[in-house]
Amino acid sequence: MAVRSPQTSTEWLAYYRLRYEVLRQPWQQPLGSERVPEDEAPTTVHAMCVMPNGAVAGVGMLQPARENKGQVRFMAVAPAWQGQGIGRELLVYLEEAAMQLGYAEIILHAREAAVPFYQRQQYTIVAPSHTLFGSIPHFLMAKTFAR
Repeated sequence: MAVRSPQTSTEWLAYYRLRYEVLRQPWQQPLGSERVPEDEAPTTVHAMCVMPNGAVAGVGMLQPARENKGQVRFMAVAPAWQGQGIGRELLVYLEEAAMQLGYAEIILHAREAAVPFYQRQQYTIVAPSHTLFGSIPHFLMAKTFAR
């Protein structure tokens, strides 16, 4: 497997397709809701995990937040690849990018079901966050980098 930024139009289509299929479609959200203006910002880092057969197994993004922090968003692993370390590899890639960009901390809003995953990666719960689509509780989590 390789984690890298999407490069070609085909890779970008696969990247956004997986984001939609995992994070939006199950809640009957419209196609296009998986995209945000920050996707186009030059300061945003996109990551995708590509398997040897070319399948996109997972995606995620890092964008600048306030006060020297980065924010991880849109982490998604295809159901067939969940539990196989894909999410961890994506997060390592995004954390390395955050450190290269000089961020002292990463924040994220984790779905309740994903909180244990992030805790295993040394993220801590800061506070309850929002409820997405009226049914998915989220928690603000953070990880500070040692300097």
